[in-house]
Amino acid sequence: MVDQARARKLAKRISQIVASAIEHEVKDPRLARVTITDTKVTGDLHDAVVYYTVLGEKLDSEPDYAGAAMALESAKGVLRSMVGAQTGVRFTPTLAFMTDTVPGEALRMEELLARARKRDEKVAKIAIGAEPAGEADPYKAPREDEDVEDASESS
Repeated sequence: MVDQARARKLAKRISQIVASAIEHEVKDPRLARVTITDTKVTGDLHDAVVYYTVLGEKLDSEPDYAGAAMALESAKGVLRSMVGAQTGVRFTPTLAFMTDTVPGEALRMEELLARARKRDEKVAKIAIGAEPAGEADPYKAPREDEDVEDASESS
């Protein structure tokens, strides 16, 4: 039977342990800008996927995802040992590291929304003095009763 609450608690604890270990224990300079964002543990508590993101040195620089991935892969054994020692579970979950694409996608969406707002402002400025190209009411109006009465009287 799968205990989802236990899996969530273990995932949260693994995130804390791995983040602390990257910050204080593992002495790899490629991990200096790595941030652990989330962890998912399978229902049987045997596998854990740790999501991470890498911050750039400056706002305009591209983060080193490849270097961080290699550093995390080389430190995987040490990190798993620390997780096992600090969680006290019977079977220490295997760790897999995956880049978290949410921050990058959120930034891309913000840029797209900003572009759309600029275009909307341009259209609004153009529309200030605009008039319809055709008639004011381009839709055909239904026949009025007067037209029907005129047709019956003339017959």
